[in-house]
Amino acid sequence: MIKHYLKLSKIRLTSLVVVTTMAGYAVAPAPFDLSVFAMCVIGTGLLSGAANAVNQYHEVPFDAQMSRTKHRVIVCGRLTPLNSMVFAVAASVTGLHILYYGVNSLTMWLGLTNLILYTSVYTPLKRVSILNTWVGSVVGAIPPLMGWAACANSLGPGAFLMAALLYSWQFPHFNALSWNLRPDYSRAGYRMMAVTHPALCRRVALRHTFALQAYCIAAPLLDITNWWFLLECTPINLYFIYLAYQFYRESSSASSRKLFRYSLLHLPLIMVLFLVNKKKWFVFETNDENTKKM
Repeated sequence: MIKHYLKLSKIRLTSLVVVTTMAGYAVAPAPFDLSVFAMCVIGTGLLSGAANAVNQYHEVPFDAQMSRTKHRVIVCGRLTPLNSMVFAVAASVTGLHILYYGVNSLTMWLGLTNLILYTSVYTPLKRVSILNTWVGSVVGAIPPLMGWAACANSLGPGAFLMAALLYSWQFPHFNALSWNLRPDYSRAGYRMMAVTHPALCRRVALRHTFALQAYCIAAPLLDITNWWFLLECTPINLYFIYLAYQFYRESSSASSRKLFRYSLLHLPLIMVLFLVNKKKWFVFETNDENTKKM
C-alpha cells in the first residue's frame, strides 16, 4: 500500500518540488534552522503529494486513454477514488498545519495558493486552453518562494529571481516532453501546446532558454550572487539554447528528447551554482533581533 500511495503522490515530481524548495531555503540570506528546514520539507512534500492525488482523481477517464498514464494506481484499481481523496485531504491538512505551526504563515499561504492553483486551475484548464502550460509553470515557480519564505520569513529579489528561473525552465522541459506525447494528449482531449500549436510550442521553448540566461545575468547585478555565477552558468545556458534551437528548427523526436534530457541536468546544475556563488553566506542574529550580515 505504501508503494501505491507513493505512486499516487507522484513521488518523482514531489521530490523535484521538495528539492527546489530546499534550494530556496538554502540560498536565502538568513540563519539556517534545521528544525524549520525539516518542517518546510515535510509540509511541502505533503502538499505536493496531495495535489498530485487530486490531479489523478480528476483525470482517471483521460489517463485510461494514454499509454503513459494508463497504469496509474486509480486507473488500474489498486486504489479507489475514495482512497485517493482521503489521502489528499489528510496530506493537505497535515501539510498546511506543519507549515503554519512549524514554519510560518507566509510559507503556509504560498503552499495553499499552489495547492489551489494546481488542483482547481491547472488541472481543469488542461482540457480547455493551452494557457494551462503557463499556469503550470507558475505552480512550479512557487516552491523556491516557499523555501525562501521559510528561512527568511519574507520574500526578497533573490526569491523572485529563483522563481523566475523555475518558471522559464519549465517551458523547454515540458514542451520537449510533451512533443513525443502528442498522440496520447490528442486522444485524451488535452489542449496542449504541442498538439494544437506545435510551432508556438517550439518557439516558446526557445524563448525561455534565452530568458534563463537573462535571469542569470541579473543575479550578480542584483547583488544576489557573485560574478563567478554568471561565468560558470553561461556555458550551461548556451548549450541549452543550442538544443532548444535544434528542437525549434528540426522539430523531431530526437531533438525533443535531447532537449528534455538536458533539462533534467540543467536545473540541478544552475541551483548548485546559485547556492555556491550566493553573495551573503554568513548571517548572525544579534540580541536586539536585528541581523548583521557578513
